[in-house]
Amino acid sequence: MDIFNVLALIGGLCLFLFGMNLMGEALERRAGSKLKTILGKLTNGRIAGFLTGLGVTSIIQSSSATTVMVVGFTNSGLMTLKQAINVIMGANVGTTVTAWLLSLGGIDSSNTFVQLLKPSSFTPVLALIGIALYMFSKKDKAKDTAVILLGFATLMYGMDAMSDSVSGLKDVPAFQQLFIKFQNPILGVLAGAILTGIIQSSSASVGILQALSATGQVTIGASIPIIMGQNIGTCVTALLSSAGTNKNARRTAVVHLSFNVIGSVILLSVYSLMKYTVNPTILNDSANHVTIAVCHSVFNIICTALLLPCAGLLEKLACKIIPDLKTTDNFTTLDDRLLTTPSIAIDQSRSVTVELANFAVEGLHNAIASFENYTPELAEKIRNAEEKTDKYEDILGSYLVRLSSLKISSEDSAETAMLLKVIGDFERISDHSVNLLESVEEMREKEIVLSTNAKNELLTLTAAVNEIVDLAYLAFTERSNDVIASIEPLEQVIDQLKCSLRNNHITRLQQGECTMDAGFVWSDMLTNLERTSDHCSNIAGCMLDLTLHDMNIHENLRAIKRDGEEFNRKFDEYLLKYSI
Repeated sequence: MDIFNVLALIGGLCLFLFGMNLMGEALERRAGSKLKTILGKLTNGRIAGFLTGLGVTSIIQSSSATTVMVVGFTNSGLMTLKQAINVIMGANVGTTVTAWLLSLGGIDSSNTFVQLLKPSSFTPVLALIGIALYMFSKKDKAKDTAVILLGFATLMYGMDAMSDSVSGLKDVPAFQQLFIKFQNPILGVLAGAILTGIIQSSSASVGILQALSATGQVTIGASIPIIMGQNIGTCVTALLSSAGTNKNARRTAVVHLSFNVIGSVILLSVYSLMKYTVNPTILNDSANHVTIAVCHSVFNIICTALLLPCAGLLEKLACKIIPDLKTTDNFTTLDDRLLTTPSIAIDQSRSVTVELANFAVEGLHNAIASFENYTPELAEKIRNAEEKTDKYEDILGSYLVRLSSLKISSEDSAETAMLLKVIGDFERISDHSVNLLESVEEMREKEIVLSTNAKNELLTLTAAVNEIVDLAYLAFTERSNDVIASIEPLEQVIDQLKCSLRNNHITRLQQGECTMDAGFVWSDMLTNLERTSDHCSNIAGCMLDLTLHDMNIHENLRAIKRDGEEFNRKFDEYLLKYSI
């Protein structure tokens, strides 16, 4: 083996790893909606969780990616530790699909039909289809499909290049001696764990082992411990991804490591006992692509069969290793790991936005309640709600900006844009709640008393604002077209109410029924209440844009008014309901 073979090996390895990464990312994007559906149906049942992990890993071709996603889901509260354990076990079996796909490269037959199954026969066709789709299609899904085909073709060409470059090693005594040493179970496990830990992909390290088997120097006895080590090495990715997460996410990574270590120890003990007592001759036979795929599958299936019934014990072990710690931070987190599956990251962002909206709506209702029932405790509650919405807006804003910079579908892009707008409107509503509270506190400090007529008018306006805030919340959470259509007519009524209340106040000033100090506070309150309704209108407009797939909020709101009959009917209802 000369320098040119070494360069060919490096090039083949780079193509192989690049193709696997390219294909995996495209599969994740292409399967985004399917992943949402699968995870949405996830139950606490062992079999359901196991099948979920198997299915997701089979789709995205990476148990490491699945486990990192599971760590992210657990950290964000989308999945419990018990669910995560079952999914991880399924992922370990699902990852064996890659080895079987790569085993096609070892097909050797003169039969034409069998030859067509060899990747070197059909990958050029896949590459041709892929490049045609990529160059001429404008649809995101078609481009993702193209990248999957191109990634697979690149992966298989890299595999062939590695196999060809190392074929000369069969005549190198040192290489043969190396794999004789790997027949020592401990050394084999260490070699597999270190290689996989470095490249952070058990599927890739199994592929490299399959490529090396082309030399004929890799025995089945040497490959089995290496495969066991590869399953331990793949845990490095999940352990690294769990850094800085909550206790359940760290426990998920510990379960992944415990599962693979315990399974490897048990089966390595059985293997060593069999090797040093019976020593079957099959262990000395040369391994090939298929036998390595078989060993990989058998090992993972047996591990899962042994430990799936013990999922509860693994959970207790993880809880012992990562004990509970007291914490006062109840904020829902947005995990960066979810960015690998944008559709799920958007779902989580929407859930956190609902929490933000809850604080904003609660703060506004409490601020209005403080007009008649002010207490220091209520004031503190209003200010705490506003601080929380500020914090949520910062977290969500940064996360959504990062999310929007990723390659996502047009539907996900529209959803992200809508969330970015909506969080600003809900945050401003919470700001207005504090402004209203400050007006109430100013009135109490200056002992300002509103006239009976002014109080009655304010009660009417605040009742209308309470209703429109509730409608805006429902429009966002339930996305009901009827609710969305009800907001704009009510907003127009609130605008008219504000003008009427301002005019009435001027009349009272002229008649000496009200003071100038009261007038300033009155004006501030009307402005904050009216602007609150404006933000509710903005939220309705954002939801309308999303429904119509048209990000033109002002034109869409004008269209509601132009379409007239239903708008006028609702407007008249609200005008009668909130007449003064």
